[in-house]
Amino acid sequence: MAAAASAAAWNFAPNEALLGLTAHSVRGALGRVKAGMVADDGGGGGGARPVIPMGQGDPSLFPCFRTAPEAVDAVAGALRSGEHNCYSSCVGLEPARRSIAQHLSNDLPYELSPDDVYLTNGCAQAIEIICSVLARPGANILVPRPGYLFYEARAVFNGMEARYFDLLPEKDWEVDIDGVQAIADKNTVAMVIVNPGNPCGNVYSYEHLAKVAETARNLGIFVITDEVYAHLTFGERKFVPMGVFAAVAPVFTLGSISKRWVVPGWRLGWIVTNDPNGVFQNTKVVDSIKSYLDISSDPPTFVQGAIPNLLKNTKDEFFNKTIKILRETADICWEKLKGINAITCPSKPEGSMFVMVKLDLTCLPDIKDDMDFCCRLAKEELVVLLPGCAVGYKNWLRITFAIDPSSLEDGLDRLRSFCLRHSKLTK
Repeated sequence: MAAAASAAAWNFAPNEALLGLTAHSVRGALGRVKAGMVADDGGGGGGARPVIPMGQGDPSLFPCFRTAPEAVDAVAGALRSGEHNCYSSCVGLEPARRSIAQHLSNDLPYELSPDDVYLTNGCAQAIEIICSVLARPGANILVPRPGYLFYEARAVFNGMEARYFDLLPEKDWEVDIDGVQAIADKNTVAMVIVNPGNPCGNVYSYEHLAKVAETARNLGIFVITDEVYAHLTFGERKFVPMGVFAAVAPVFTLGSISKRWVVPGWRLGWIVTNDPNGVFQNTKVVDSIKSYLDISSDPPTFVQGAIPNLLKNTKDEFFNKTIKILRETADICWEKLKGINAITCPSKPEGSMFVMVKLDLTCLPDIKDDMDFCCRLAKEELVVLLPGCAVGYKNWLRITFAIDPSSLEDGLDRLRSFCLRHSKLTK
């Protein structure tokens, strides 16, 4: 058999823009962290020690976070009806869009229409679409640090520059408004905020969001607000949608049913135009969204068909139960982290499912950085955390507390043991 031809003999090559983008992926970082884990037999025949998943925000793995029975009934009913086995329209089924518009309008000083809502394959596709329709030579987008690096990955893939502004840990992770103004220029098209915050667990006040809107207007840009954790708040501050300020600066709201209904695998998200002044229409941005949707995949039609009943029938008891558990686990996390050397938590989380903590590597002389910390923690203690480098914050950690309370206590106890064991080397 002839020897394989050299690579130079072929007329194809990979898309260079994709190579290395895994570094911007939470999945990629967690894959590295978990690569060295070995199943634990318990060490004495007493049963295996479970892996504690505190790195990814997917509480659906735990029975205490099971979704509402009304949501399951809505999907089952849509399937049994036989009416939702077809292709969807590119923007999404009208009854689903109408229901989402009505649902979101409850928190706004104006009424959304179905034409303001575009359905997507989860919030990830919503980000993909927004970054695609904004892309033009030389454009840049402002994104928070720490933050969800998927925004940068999609921006880079589409030929845009991502510029980072800081969130301020000493001010409950508020946006550094001066920093935003300093990095913006004539090629800046939008800024991103995440509220309630991933990865910080912060919830922005009405007053702070008003400043964000005013800043965007002064810069001539719009706001992309990622609100997948909307209403998942359990502190003093309540959720305020950025769309409240859309008359000041136009807003794209990204959301989904993934987090509040605890169904990330159902893949139903949305882009909503909060734009009472018609800026997106006049600039033809909405036309670009429709064109993109014409050449992309749709969320499952039967899930779209379930949305009206899912939104209408889910009882407050379900949401209240979820909030109660998150409040309990946030309290557990806050209190137990105080007793772990080498780790500092700057503020108690008030929303979403996460908290950011800072590593003091001077207390851990044999640990190189946050990735090394997480890899060794996973290998030695079977506890999975997300290294801060995966959210743009080196030598910090993101911890999810959206797990069963007893598992969380176990995981934090193992984290404490790990830090004690490695800090002993300083003596």
